[in-house]
Amino acid sequence: MITSTGGQRAPQAKIILSRLCRRFLLLATCAFASLVHATEVPALLLQNISGRSTTDLDGTWQVIVDQFEAGAGLRLYENAKAQTPHDLVEYNFDASGTLQVPGDWNSQRGELLFYEDSIWYKKSFSFTKRSKSRVFVYFGAANYRATVYLNGERVGEHQGGFTPFNFEVTNQIHDGDNFLIVEVNNQRKPENVPGLMTDFWNYGGLTRNVSLVEVPQTFIQDYWIQLAKGSLNEIDGWVKLEGANSPQQVTLEIAEAGIKRQLLTDDKGYAHFHFPAKLTLWSPENPKLYEVMLTTASDAVLDRIGFRSIEARGSKIFLNGQPILLRGICLHEEAPFRGGKAFSEEDDETLLRWVRELGGNYVRLVHYPHNEKMVRLADRLGLLVWEEIPVYWATAWENPATLENAKRQLDEVIARDHNRAAVALWSVANETPLDPARLVFLQALVSQARSLDNTRLITAALNHFDRPAPDTIALTDPLADVLDVIGLNEYLGWYGPDRMEACDAMKWILPNGKPLIASEFGGGAQFGNHGDLDTRWTEEFQANLYKHQLAMLRKIPSLAGYSPWVLMDFRSPRRLLPGVQDYYNRKGLISDRGNRKQAFYVLQEFYGRIKQAADAAGN
Repeated sequence: MITSTGGQRAPQAKIILSRLCRRFLLLATCAFASLVHATEVPALLLQNISGRSTTDLDGTWQVIVDQFEAGAGLRLYENAKAQTPHDLVEYNFDASGTLQVPGDWNSQRGELLFYEDSIWYKKSFSFTKRSKSRVFVYFGAANYRATVYLNGERVGEHQGGFTPFNFEVTNQIHDGDNFLIVEVNNQRKPENVPGLMTDFWNYGGLTRNVSLVEVPQTFIQDYWIQLAKGSLNEIDGWVKLEGANSPQQVTLEIAEAGIKRQLLTDDKGYAHFHFPAKLTLWSPENPKLYEVMLTTASDAVLDRIGFRSIEARGSKIFLNGQPILLRGICLHEEAPFRGGKAFSEEDDETLLRWVRELGGNYVRLVHYPHNEKMVRLADRLGLLVWEEIPVYWATAWENPATLENAKRQLDEVIARDHNRAAVALWSVANETPLDPARLVFLQALVSQARSLDNTRLITAALNHFDRPAPDTIALTDPLADVLDVIGLNEYLGWYGPDRMEACDAMKWILPNGKPLIASEFGGGAQFGNHGDLDTRWTEEFQANLYKHQLAMLRKIPSLAGYSPWVLMDFRSPRRLLPGVQDYYNRKGLISDRGNRKQAFYVLQEFYGRIKQAADAAGN
């Protein structure tokens, strides 16, 4: 009850009303700010963080779970402390729980396994800035939307759960004590990339490394150093300086190859170069990497780069001018043994060593960009890589903001990995439904990829078929017309009415005579579940299905590679069968605890025979 006269109620009511008005105004302001910054993009992306001066911010972070997204209204980013008993501060990071970074929140706390909303992270740290340096805060990835504050000041927002981003914080960071606060929200939305529905776990949080990067006022922001398109003995590329306002000299040195070049940038810090070079070419058999040094008057960056050529001619893929058949497997970024998001070097080593154990020379990293460390490890191990952005299943094709989001994620992964010899294919989509707007959307992504990198092959995983006869399947997707390599996802004998024996007589009609990669095939089995060849979910069924599938695919004249589904069982909220799936996709050749199923050995033996035949033929 509010009264206008008498006693203390009116003044008290006015105070309450005033507070409510201020709270409403604050919430409205925050909501408006959220809309204003919804498409905010960092100004630049730093290249080769491992070659920079960095301060590691990984480890234990304080966190506040904010399911109803009250944190912005409560101004959690200020990290306020009650100074007197009368102060009202409705949160306390120091008294709240913790999470490890990098890492997903779902696997760290049982109660957060299915959580999809906001969590606020706080990290306190001490820092002393070098004289005249610039400082950036760098995130390997945060799923899905991250809003970043340093010492209470908002520095930026990023959308997209699998690509790196950074913000300059030179003016916000202090010598001495600092605190970094990040709101991470992993809500699925139809306009996101990916959209509402996926077949992999929506791991939320600061899932990759966080660091401070310190650079000079004018520094080497990015560079491209690769073989020139169509050449095996010429290097082509560019270097870009940030902060330059006049021509600058840059030295490019590859000492082992006897290369030392002096470059002069334009007044915006850009220099292009092209020169002959005698190099040992990178290949799966000999993954040669050179130390490449870039030096300016104020900055120096060291990288390890391999040089190779990848082309599609007719129905074949050529590596360094020689035809190559890709022997691979699909791989999710799921941690072996412990579960959750893979992020450590140990995780990456285990997964890629399993690919090598299979006899693989190639891996499809699905369905999003994986950790940069994974790609660099593929460089060292000699595994060609298919990299993919999460344009997956149903997408808001007619939403311009969704297209810009997809383009930005494509930009970010190409910027991060364009110097990695292992990366052979950029994929713009996986299993997207036929729709005229979808075709326009994906054609724009293909054009974008080619404009950023014309030295690698462009692909997408397609799964639209006609059945002109019982023993004939035709791939009918107009997107194939603009791709360099066609990806084919097919599950004959697992999904649909056909039994696996239908594979034996099946003929495939494929468009354009382009190289084809069987980008997905296979079926599910629970490790240790045994039975006859016709009983689903048994190892015997899965192994027998592989035998029929491999025999069918090998007869396709344009087949240039295999990446069956999938290396290891992984979490998926769509897989509901109790006692078998239990929220896991069981199509792995290896269980989530590292147990090899019978189909693992079927594929291993098949790849061994292919390699033996290729070696005998001199390929």
